[in-house]
Amino acid sequence: MSQSSTITRRSRLDRLCAEAVEQAREAAEETGEGVGEHLKVVAEADRVATHFFECLLPGYLGWRWAVVVARAPRARNVTVSEIALLPGDDALVAPVWVPWSERLRAGDVGVGDLLPTDESDERLEPAYVMSDDDAVEDVAFELGVGRARVMSRLGRIETADRWYDSEHGPGADISTSAPDDARCGTCGFYLPLAGSMRQLFGACGNLYASDDGRVVSADHGCGAHSEVLGAGANTDDGNVEHLETVYDDNLVERIDTSEEDPTEETSDVAADATIVAPSPEEAKEAVADPVEPAAVTEEKA
Repeated sequence: MSQSSTITRRSRLDRLCAEAVEQAREAAEETGEGVGEHLKVVAEADRVATHFFECLLPGYLGWRWAVVVARAPRARNVTVSEIALLPGDDALVAPVWVPWSERLRAGDVGVGDLLPTDESDERLEPAYVMSDDDAVEDVAFELGVGRARVMSRLGRIETADRWYDSEHGPGADISTSAPDDARCGTCGFYLPLAGSMRQLFGACGNLYASDDGRVVSADHGCGAHSEVLGAGANTDDGNVEHLETVYDDNLVERIDTSEEDPTEETSDVAADATIVAPSPEEAKEAVADPVEPAAVTEEKA
């Protein structure tokens, strides 16, 4: 059985179209400015060719003027069919336009933003189809009870993959550096989710953990596990080593306690002193010839 093959014939460059360089240049100059030297001519079809000229316009580096010329069969006259300014291989062009729904990335929706959901979003499906009961579905559809749409199986699978591969999954740095037995699924602060996601995901409720309030996988882990030290966490079992108190000698003032207390010496002298009253003659002389205050001060000094 023979196989049929399609052979694409390459168009031959028409001689008259290729020679119409000046005619193509004049047409380009009538359309716009900045027409430079002739770059090349390319055959588009039988008796159809495109002449390319350098573009000298500011801001259009790498762009080219393209002039398409053609002639009718058995005709000798060449006519201009189309003129356009096209980017070359090294031209600076704007990126290809992408619809806004395809440009969205995780976390793009901010405060005050509204993100309408497409009616045909595969991640959602009508809520009543989750019952698998025709009677329930009919009543729910008519009454419109509950949520209009819920996540489909595809939506839950994509969400689970995204969460599991994030910084809250088992591959995160904080998880790989944690002890092997410090997994979130066995932590007392682990709050499992509802539904099918309960099997692998839950929320962290540890105030001191970096994942507090975030969804983590059951095999995620960190050093804030409720049982990270096991029985050794109880300080009453005597397994915790207590270090002796260490003093810094540079901050302690040394006092020599061998010296006598000066207050004790003063009290001893005062106890041994004897008060002697002056005689009557001395008292009379002191009254008759009183001592000047300055002299008293000098004597006391």
